[in-house]
Amino acid sequence: MTTYPPSAWGPRPSGDAGWRPTAAGGYVPVHAHPGAGAPVAAGAWVQPRALRRRRASDIAVHLLALLGGAGLAVILYVIYTEAGQAGALVLPFLLALVPLGIVLVCVRWIDRWEPEPVGVLIAAFLWGAGVATVVSMLVNTSTSLLVAAVTGDDDGAELVSSVLSAPLVEESTKGLGVLLVFLIWRRSFNGPIDGVVYASVIAAGFAFAENILYFARYWDQVLAVFIMRGIMSPFAHVTFTACTGLAVGLSARRRWRWAWVWMTPIGMVGAVALHAFWNGVVSVHPEMYLFAEVPFFLVCIGIVIGLRAGERRSLRLRLEDYARTGWYAPAEVTMLTTSAGRASARLWAKARGPAVELAMRDFLAASLQLACLRQQAVSGHTGADYALRQAELLGVVQRCKQVFGAYS
Repeated sequence: MTTYPPSAWGPRPSGDAGWRPTAAGGYVPVHAHPGAGAPVAAGAWVQPRALRRRRASDIAVHLLALLGGAGLAVILYVIYTEAGQAGALVLPFLLALVPLGIVLVCVRWIDRWEPEPVGVLIAAFLWGAGVATVVSMLVNTSTSLLVAAVTGDDDGAELVSSVLSAPLVEESTKGLGVLLVFLIWRRSFNGPIDGVVYASVIAAGFAFAENILYFARYWDQVLAVFIMRGIMSPFAHVTFTACTGLAVGLSARRRWRWAWVWMTPIGMVGAVALHAFWNGVVSVHPEMYLFAEVPFFLVCIGIVIGLRAGERRSLRLRLEDYARTGWYAPAEVTMLTTSAGRASARLWAKARGPAVELAMRDFLAASLQLACLRQQAVSGHTGADYALRQAELLGVVQRCKQVFGAYS
């Protein structure tokens, strides 16, 4: 039986279905056997170190989600005590779902090439909705009360809280959430798009909880508040925190592993500055919304579109690395890196039954994971199990191709 070094990622002999680890720590090709035609999801086998890492990641997801959920419960309890009845929460909650839905649809569009783990996204959302909101509410309220007690000027205290305390505290706590996601799940945090996605989800959670509070507190003016917060500025918090996410994401592409130490504060400064400008200028002079915020928002849209195009080019380049050594045909690379191609592939698979449809799902997912893994290697951030993960994903790709060949 032919054997290959673990680091090899060149073309496989015809008939090999992939690789499997041996007890001695090496690899041998996996040949056809009963049931080998079924697609195997990435992660079907792992080394002990990788298994421990995944367990730690699962624990971190649950801890962050529980912490965020507890914080959100505190926020809802505060709103309930102010309103005096649980029914007063229902309509503000439903209204807050409108801007949340708008943001999440856009996030899904941004993240569709290489979707982030759902569990991590939920934990990020709850961090924003619970932890960041509770900390910000406590600090901002305390700052306002302290300034009012010292100066005797309630309006001045509100201004200080709005322009100084709120931007600094809120963007710091939201930015901390982005940084935690990066540090804990660094292996799946591949670049600026991931940073923008996680920052947007955290900011969406924060805005969701804050909107419920505002809608309930100012229910007598709820239409005006809803138009301002829910329709005209659903992306305000997203835009602010995206500065931090962009900086953290860019640091993931730098070869120096500790680049986030100096790049994250730069992003936070941008987030705080934008937030302070919004609270201090736009809220006082609404006309600035049209002359400053709308053009800036259009620029942000252009940046996101550019980042998505860059991510697609990066995926294409990394898959072409494998295509040059025989793992993919040029047409397959085109299919994997275009929306039309992926849609056509799914339709083709769906028309040939559940087995092919499942194989196509695994093929698309494994190929994109493979491209991201290769990009990490190019950026100089490979883990100790790089060769193992690569061999596993290449095995999935080959087994899925065998399923396609049987139904072509």
